[in-house]
Amino acid sequence: LMVESEGNIHICYPFIGEKAIEYVTDTLKSKWIGQGPKVEQFESKFQNRFAPSRKAIAVGSGTDALHLAYVLADIKSEDEVICPVFTCTATNIPLLYMGAKIRFADIQPDTLNMDPNHVKELINEKTKAIVPVHYGGLPCDMDELQSIADEWGIPIIEDAAHAMGATYKGKSIGEISDYTMFSFQAIKHITTGDGGMLLVKDTDEDAAKRTRWFGIDRKAKQSGIWENDIREIGYKYQMTDVAAAIGLAGLEEFDRVSNYRKHLFNLYCEELTNFSDVEIIGMNRDDREHAAWLFTILVNNRYDLQNKLSDAGIESNQMHFRNDRYSIFKEHCNDEIFPNMDIIEDKYLVLPLHHKLSEEDVLRVCSEIKDGW
Repeated sequence: LMVESEGNIHICYPFIGEKAIEYVTDTLKSKWIGQGPKVEQFESKFQNRFAPSRKAIAVGSGTDALHLAYVLADIKSEDEVICPVFTCTATNIPLLYMGAKIRFADIQPDTLNMDPNHVKELINEKTKAIVPVHYGGLPCDMDELQSIADEWGIPIIEDAAHAMGATYKGKSIGEISDYTMFSFQAIKHITTGDGGMLLVKDTDEDAAKRTRWFGIDRKAKQSGIWENDIREIGYKYQMTDVAAAIGLAGLEEFDRVSNYRKHLFNLYCEELTNFSDVEIIGMNRDDREHAAWLFTILVNNRYDLQNKLSDAGIESNQMHFRNDRYSIFKEHCNDEIFPNMDIIEDKYLVLPLHHKLSEEDVLRVCSEIKDGW
């Protein structure tokens, strides 16, 4: 990791505004520091902002949210679930908890998103769900994926950890599928230190809230009318009011931070579009809006460029890796090949993008790149 010092440009940086410090301080002085009224406020404001037709369930991490979605979708041992081969392992690890069979789908080389054509080849009567990941903040081809899911009568569970504020054909990510997960991990658009949100339909709200808290009907318990019985296996996945206080502050400043990130993303595009040694991932999609969480390029001799940027005080990296190379997923691979993943595996590089980055920083990064490596 690059040390934090004057002149260095970091790949990412957490956003914690002054309001977050104020709201957390107030929370720590209050009666509630665990799950309390601020969690409900955060859920309400989040769903009103991003998905008014859904119910928001706040949890301790994005991984918690995905596991909760998999449970609600009734995924069982030996059921098959189609996931992208290129993603954070958090997309897929909860399926290992459940004994499900992961079927990895190849990616599109120009977006790094799940390839619907490969999904069509993988799907069968054992498939219980499709889990697209919107890499970097660019929405997947949701119409094509939804058409496949509808044909087989299965849900789509969106991993939108990168995609807060993204849209697809005029719809906000969060409004499209049966289940959508967002992440509030440290360096996401909004952070709660760590945390997540699951958006579900009305019919899943009560079950989701019970499952995130040991299987207990929390409202009934607090009303003094709760029967002392638990009928479902639950988890300790709830968010705390301390975390929700940070999230509420982040929501208030989301539009400003999001618009600035998008501005810097577009500035990168302007500077690098005509530079033939660089291919930009996820640009020029008129039917969807990029959330600008990551700015990713494809280059030859990636490590040479990465070392050159490091020598110039500029951090770059590979944020995620192909999951089929990890030992924990070996039994799910069956020697399958992923030709598109193979093509880009040694080429993708993530450049700095965050709220502390200036326009001058972006121009400096681009200058170093255009100087060659």
